[in-house]
Amino acid sequence: MPVLGPQRQLLSPLNSTSPATPRLGLATNQTGPQCLEVSVPEGLFLSLGLVSLVENVLVVAAIIKNRNLHSPMYYFICCLAVSDLLVSVSNVLETAVMLLLEAGALAPRAAVVQQLDDVIDVLICSSMVSSLCFLGAIAVDRYISIFYALRYHSLVTLPRAWRAIAAIWVASILASTLFIAYYNHTAVLLCLVSFFVAMLVLMAVLYVHMLARACQHARGIARLHKRQRSTQQGFGLKGAATLTILLGPFFLCWGPFFLHLSLIVLCPQHPTCGCIFKNFKLFLTLIICNAIVDPLIYAFRSQELRKTLQEV
Repeated sequence: MPVLGPQRQLLSPLNSTSPATPRLGLATNQTGPQCLEVSVPEGLFLSLGLVSLVENVLVVAAIIKNRNLHSPMYYFICCLAVSDLLVSVSNVLETAVMLLLEAGALAPRAAVVQQLDDVIDVLICSSMVSSLCFLGAIAVDRYISIFYALRYHSLVTLPRAWRAIAAIWVASILASTLFIAYYNHTAVLLCLVSFFVAMLVLMAVLYVHMLARACQHARGIARLHKRQRSTQQGFGLKGAATLTILLGPFFLCWGPFFLHLSLIVLCPQHPTCGCIFKNFKLFLTLIICNAIVDPLIYAFRSQELRKTLQEV
């Protein structure tokens, strides 16, 4: 948990120090160019984590409470909420422990701090990996429900969904343990970045294909009812907006973090890359923001789930 360079503790939210107040300014490096550094105050970081915690706990509670939501699709959404919850909790926990250490409230025993740091880093990494996996699983589930609608219930059964969920959690824990154990190997960073790119490509291909089918269906309905061309264009714009909502937050919130990892491989000593490394805390804040946005995109749009939330 000590504050170290970008080559160590990549998943630590305290990769770089931050002042107590928000600041967007130029930090001058003695050997390099001026750096645009965005400092995230600890209070804001902890507050966002709390908002994410409340949102995702509500999603999990609603799905558990309502038996009508006990289906593979909602189980994937529930697991995504658990992953996002762990992303926020683990980052907030590490920040809180660091603040307690700096305040002298905890005894700074090197061995204990290192073990605690490794455990929290594994938790952060596994929650991130599982979150990306469940986003991909939700996309695959929706794709099957559209293109194989008649066979959906025979293809996506509860036993298969549970096996997929268990496999994702086990793989995420094992992968994160290896990533943290071999953090200083370039291959580890390349695997993480490749995994993010693979999930991005998978989601983009599936959602674009689904929206193309939806637009084709809408054009067929428009021709059947002899509607105007402007109505067909409206369907296209709506599809583009939906695609932006699904993929935009994913890319904007996760992209900077994996850009950070990519630059560690490509230019670890370059002054310009060093400027980007200074904003590591901002990148983790964006990931927590994604944990806040996910319930709005995947869960709260369900009328049945919103009804259950009112009861909860």
